[in-house]
Amino acid sequence: MITNAIARRYAKALVQLAAEEQRVELIHGELSRFETLLTAQSQLRSVLINPAYGIEEKRAIVRDVMARMVISGTVANFLLLLLDRGRIGFLSAIIASYGTYADEISGVVRPTLYTAIPLEAIEIQGIKDALTTATGKKVVLSVQVDPSLIGGVVTKIGDMVYDGSIRTQLNRIESILQKG
Repeated sequence: MITNAIARRYAKALVQLAAEEQRVELIHGELSRFETLLTAQSQLRSVLINPAYGIEEKRAIVRDVMARMVISGTVANFLLLLLDRGRIGFLSAIIASYGTYADEISGVVRPTLYTAIPLEAIEIQGIKDALTTATGKKVVLSVQVDPSLIGGVVTKIGDMVYDGSIRTQLNRIESILQKG
């Protein structure tokens, strides 16, 4: 719980700064690249989160890594701030929160569409267009096949679920029949 609050606070501040600079996507990409490196290089991550190493040693390592990765000044300063405050371990949560705030600023919604069978591209585009009209936002649709649905589709947008699956309809019919 505390991790999420910390991550949201840092992410919100960074996304506001990125919006002022009109570089929301660029900064998100740079953060993601740095996180990917930390994930791939577990020893580097261990050194950065280990309090046994001095802050100046950690700063030197991070500066060297950022120079090789060609990281912008904004992201470099942000990463050094996280390092100085002992928050570099929260980077994954910060990036996730940053993505959410960036989507809000950009007017993007990321629904997930579950289908019983793979859909044709034209069908997916039709659903995407309908969701764009319904939400009034740019839709980045993720499609997943779930054979347990039997037929139909289920769309999840944030906390809202629109269930048009045959499985759910059969469950409703069963419930009605059992009640008499």
